[in-house]
Amino acid sequence: MPVFLSHDDADFDAQFEALLHMKRESDADVDAVVADIIADVRNRGDAAVLELTAKFDRMELGADQLAFTSEEMDAAIAQVPEAERAALELAASRIRAYHERQLPQDARWTDEAGAELGWRWSAVDAAGLYVPGGLASYPSSVLMNAIPAQVAGVRRLCICAPTPDGLANPLVLLAARLSGVDTVYRIGGAQAVAAMAYGTQTIQRVDKITGPGNAFVAAAKRRVFGQVGIDMIAGPSEILVIADANNDPDWIAVDLLSQAEHDESAQSILITDDAGFGQAVAAAVDARLQTLERAHIAGPSWRDFGAVVVVRDMAQAVELSDRIAPEHLEIACDDAEGIAAKVRHAGAIFIGAWTPEAIGDYIGGPNHVLPTARSARFSSGLSVLDFMKRTTLARMTPEALAAIGPAAETLAISESLEAHGLSVRARLDRLNTEA
Repeated sequence: MPVFLSHDDADFDAQFEALLHMKRESDADVDAVVADIIADVRNRGDAAVLELTAKFDRMELGADQLAFTSEEMDAAIAQVPEAERAALELAASRIRAYHERQLPQDARWTDEAGAELGWRWSAVDAAGLYVPGGLASYPSSVLMNAIPAQVAGVRRLCICAPTPDGLANPLVLLAARLSGVDTVYRIGGAQAVAAMAYGTQTIQRVDKITGPGNAFVAAAKRRVFGQVGIDMIAGPSEILVIADANNDPDWIAVDLLSQAEHDESAQSILITDDAGFGQAVAAAVDARLQTLERAHIAGPSWRDFGAVVVVRDMAQAVELSDRIAPEHLEIACDDAEGIAAKVRHAGAIFIGAWTPEAIGDYIGGPNHVLPTARSARFSSGLSVLDFMKRTTLARMTPEALAAIGPAAETLAISESLEAHGLSVRARLDRLNTEA
């Protein structure tokens, strides 16, 4: 049974706090295993990657088979049904159009002292995109990672997508092609992250690694951070729906299940100001679970981590939502726009009853790689900016240095950094000599 909370409960605050800090991550201690894998890949390169791929994905490969050939990609892509191809092409075009609007602008100006200041944006040289394989093989994740990188201007892109037992998803390869990525390695796990971070004889190292994965992939990304950049450490998926009674309970039920079916550790929460509606949604979830194909996943997720929270009004709903800082937030209320405007912390907001979160996963345009586990309090979803960095610019004229240089010298002396002060003083002295 999911948790039912009501603002009328005497211990509501304690119950909500317990819900907020419910542990959903795996208890398995994977970090030590991941550390050994990374060290092995760093030391032995291709040989380690090939052995680990044979062990975990049951595939015997040679170094020349790590990447799909162009012919292999063509043959796989040819298998994609026309309807799925058209849907993926539409998704790619919408995602590209959205992310093109995120490109930042360079700036440069002269301030009142006569100093020229500014900044310039440039893309990282190379990015590695991780795409889960097997049952969790999502072509949509290829588009969401690769297209922003390409829009940013990344010169070299590669994808690591494991193919357990040699089974490749043709849609993943089509998505790579639509995203302009020609290099797709059929490897996964911590060994793929290590290979992209440190390089092997066959796999060139990259500057940034993005994309979701299991606990081993997450642990590997955490360990290689600093050697390369990463997007985020993603946890189990989550959805929060704020809904009033003017909704179809079945619609809200399937929205909750849309995230529950991802993972037994996923979390789906409904906040409503109507207790009867909350009960109706819970009943609708139970009814849907009788026929849902992934009920064996969604059922445990809803049972162990699901919740229905009854609030006194929508102002309290917003307050609790900001404390949760959900990955996905649906607002299905009469004043959805007004409520959305008050929300401060959410990875993505879906406004109105006609905007199911699933639209954002595939075809809406905004990115579906989003902060989880309350990290939306301080971070954002994947964007073009994740593949770019800002370089600041400064140019002093003699007059500008004369105006602000003495203050710099004073601060350098106060910090006991003599050479800092001297580097300014030498130029000021030259100016005084020439005056």
